[in-house]
Amino acid sequence: MSIVDNKNLNPELVRDVDKDLRPTEKRIMDPVSYTASFMGGCVSIGTFSMGAALIGTLTVFQAILAMTIGCLVIAVALVIIGNCGHKYGVGFSVQMRSSFGTTGVKIPGILRGLPAIVWFGFQSWVGAGAINSCFKILFGFDNLPVVFALFTILQVLLAINGFEGIKWLENISCVFIIGILIYMLYVVNTRFSTELGDVFSGITGTWGMPFWAATTSFLGIYSTMIINASDYSRNVQENVGPFKTGAIYTIAILPVTLFMGLIGLLVTAATGNSDPVVVFSTLMGSKFLTVITLLFIAFAQVTTNVLNNIVPPSYILMESFKMKWSHATILVGVLSVCVMPWKLVTDESAAGLSLFTQFYSAFLGPIFAVMAVDYYILRRQSLDINDLYDKEGPFKGINWAAIIAIVVGSICSLFIMDLSWYVSLIPTGVVYYILMKVLASSKSFRKGTIFE
Repeated sequence: MSIVDNKNLNPELVRDVDKDLRPTEKRIMDPVSYTASFMGGCVSIGTFSMGAALIGTLTVFQAILAMTIGCLVIAVALVIIGNCGHKYGVGFSVQMRSSFGTTGVKIPGILRGLPAIVWFGFQSWVGAGAINSCFKILFGFDNLPVVFALFTILQVLLAINGFEGIKWLENISCVFIIGILIYMLYVVNTRFSTELGDVFSGITGTWGMPFWAATTSFLGIYSTMIINASDYSRNVQENVGPFKTGAIYTIAILPVTLFMGLIGLLVTAATGNSDPVVVFSTLMGSKFLTVITLLFIAFAQVTTNVLNNIVPPSYILMESFKMKWSHATILVGVLSVCVMPWKLVTDESAAGLSLFTQFYSAFLGPIFAVMAVDYYILRRQSLDINDLYDKEGPFKGINWAAIIAIVVGSICSLFIMDLSWYVSLIPTGVVYYILMKVLASSKSFRKGTIFE
């Protein structure tokens, strides 16, 4: 796949467009940096909860296999969506204009942005809890709301620096993250070996619906990341092709997900508590090791939130409401507090978070299907960059073929929530293909497609 030279882009079309929404001019991510970015960005406390939700349903081997399948699907899906951004240097909100329209992009944008904001709030509260526990151990200071507010502000400030700052942050974090995860898994397995043996001795597991639902749960954590893959891939150097990119995603996502999912599963099975901050702040047996582990949990939230939960909704706000990058990131921070994340970290939240993930996956799977069919089948990976940025061009307004298709796909997937992401793909893709061919209101969107 050759990288498109965007020098032919009409400068008048991007004169009033924020520089972060224009085609990428400088590719700052080499393979090592890109791997580090995804490795750091995938350390989601939500993965602990997804692992905890499997207790009593799957054996440890089945849980590992379910996570592996989910991660491999994620890697392939990231390549499929991210190829457009890598080739043309455009982000998610611009890429969607060819399928949803310049106005229609607000709908998938909101569907993508809301889960990110919820996860940002959730993970910020968990990270703040870890920092607060450190302060309590070291200095006797205990004020979680204040720490949460300061921690949220810190992450927003880091995000305002853009991908240059993100690259630096993620490169430093990846080795530290993997090392601590291995250590945490070792501690859990050795300290609670008797309890774990008792819990899992009576679990026979299943290869039926609960197993495949588990793959959806882990896939669902990243389903938000999948559809805005171009926001990341547009920064990757030109010589990194699809196969190498797929390998990068697998190497980065799989080990982190396996470690965190297993830790969540084993910790909850042994202690009955799905909150890793509480468990590791009370059971490590060493003040030094406790502080190091808690700082890791806090640091991990920063690397994940900045890359996955601040950047995408900020781009969406910029696209939809003509906001500046700094203003958009600040608003994302404010909205993350409004979701009241302290309500999401209770012991009863693990199953609820799993259901939440499956529910929003029912909407993100159809968006993925529309984007894939539009780019690969209808446009044969060929776009006119000027059309993408021309607000009065062929992609003006709303493409109702895409909107109707994601509604149909979402309805289909809601009938089988446990497999929501998978179930939605074929119905959405078929409906979008047919409507693009026959729907009168989609005539202008047929420019550059096989139906032109």
